[in-house]
Parts: sequence; C-alpha cells; structure tokens
Amino acid sequence: MEHYSGIVGHEAQGGIRLDRYVSEVLKLVSRSQVKARNMKALVNGKTAKVSRVVEPGNRIELSWDTPEPTELIPEDILFDVIYEDDRVIVINKPQGMVVHPGAGNKQGTMANGILYRRFHRIKNGIANSDVTMMLHSPLLRPGIVHRLDKDTSGVIIATYDDAALSFLANQFKHRKTRKTYVAIIRGRLPQHKGRIETFISRDKHNRKLFCATKDMGKHAVTLYRVVRNYGSYSLVLLRPKTGRTHQLRVHMRYLGCPILGDPLYSSRDPRFPEATLMLHALRLTITIPGNKTPTCFKAPLPERFKAILKKLKEF
Repeated sequence: MEHYSGIVGHEAQGGIRLDRYVSEVLKLVSRSQVKARNMKALVNGKTAKVSRVVEPGNRIELSWDTPEPTELIPEDILFDVIYEDDRVIVINKPQGMVVHPGAGNKQGTMANGILYRRFHRIKNGIANSDVTMMLHSPLLRPGIVHRLDKDTSGVIIATYDDAALSFLANQFKHRKTRKTYVAIIRGRLPQHKGRIETFISRDKHNRKLFCATKDMGKHAVTLYRVVRNYGSYSLVLLRPKTGRTHQLRVHMRYLGCPILGDPLYSSRDPRFPEATLMLHALRLTITIPGNKTPTCFKAPLPERFKAILKKLKEF
C-alpha cells in the first residue's frame, strides 16, 4: 500500500476533480490507475470519492494499492534487424507487434525479444560491464527508448545497456532526433506541405482515444508533405516535432483526412475494407553511442503499402 498526504495547492484554483489533481498536478499515478489501484481518499478528514472537486487549502490523505512487480520473460523472437552493435539495436518493427507488455500482451512483445538478446550477450561474454551488472538486479529491464503503436510498423531503436539508454533517451527528451513517417490518408490535405499545431488531450467520451483541442492537453506539432494524390486518397510524409500518444493519427483526423485503415480514428473504407493502419515509421535520425554525428536509419516500405498503392494507381 502506498500513501500520500498534503495540502491542495494553487493549481486547483477554481476547483478540480481529485483524480485529475492526483494525476495531472501531483503526478502520483495516471488517472486510469487511480481506479485500477483502488485509491481511497480523505478530504479534510472525511471519506471522499476521487471524483470530488477539491480546492486550494483542502487537506487530502490518499492510499492506493502497490502493483505487483511484473517479471519480464526473455523470448527468442526473430527481428528484422536494420542495425546492431554492442550498445544498440535498430529494428524494423512489424505491424501487430506490441513494444512493451501490458494487459493482454504479456508475451511476444519487442521487450521480451530485446531482453532475450541481452541475456544471450551476457552468456556469450559480449556484453559490456553495464549490462553484466544488471544481472544482480531482480529485474533485467529491456532498453526500450521510445515506442510505436501496435499497428504502426517501422524503425525503432533499443539499447543493451543503461548508459546507452540514457544517452538516446536524452536526445528524444530534448528533441534532437528526427522521425519521418509515411502514411496513406483518406482525402486531400489543404496544402502541398504544412504545419499542424494543436493541443492533444484524452477524449472525454472515450478514454482510449485522444483529440485535438485549441488549449487543453499537451502541445503537439506535426509537419506534413504530400508525396502524391490519388483521387480522394493521398500518400504523405509526416514528421512529428513532439511525441504525443496517437499524435499523427489524431492530427490527420483533425484535418479531415484520417489514416486509411485506422481502427480508432477512421471508419472502414468501402474501397479498402481489409486495410490495416497505413502508417509506417520510415526514417529515424539519431546519434548512437560512440558517434559524433547523427545516423539516418531507414525501414523499407511494407508490402501492405505497395499493395494499396498499386490499386490506387489503377483508379
């Protein structure tokens, strides 16, 4: 069981739900975890629901369940390796592969496969001291630096030691990387190239979805360029300047041109009813440990793209 007690600060001026204050201001747990971890609350000494509105000066006392530690199981997973050395691995992630275990996805994830490769390197004496030291830890963490949605394919990088993980994570944090995605969208964008700048927040009606807003949520910027139009469809390049969840999918929907095959932000397309999410991480430019200049890693266009584009050319 975990606990917190304190006085509600000025951030709650005008009133704010307690669960929002916990997740957005105190950042103790995510809003979804408030319920999942059975959070109990006292406000000014009295039992209260987490949906209660609190104000500056209120005293709050919270308690919630500590999650059971999850042991990640190493699995021998065949990766499409773009690049690998003794510090990092760059993978062309297939569509459908989950990056990190979660509810309903405990095995077969990229993290399981990375962990297996780390163990293999230790066993064969090709890991550096940072990796070997991790054997003394109760859990050996995979070096996942960033993520791609399950249905998004393409370039993703991971590490074999914590120093490399920190080195790469710092570049993502300070936006020193360059990511380029390719997508097939339904519709035509307003200009040949442009900039989308909004805020992105969770959908009030469906917590699994996100939406673009004018002033609520997290700031999000995407650059786009049209490669070619095919009637009412377009092949586009997308470059996120920020890294918000579902950012590219939300921004395309915001412009009225959802990504073809998107099960969350688009309806089924009558011309391509079997299409899956047509979003692919095409290029990642990043400086890897030991190098002074950035390297651009590329993942070739997937077969699902080639099949759709072939049909579009026939329209």
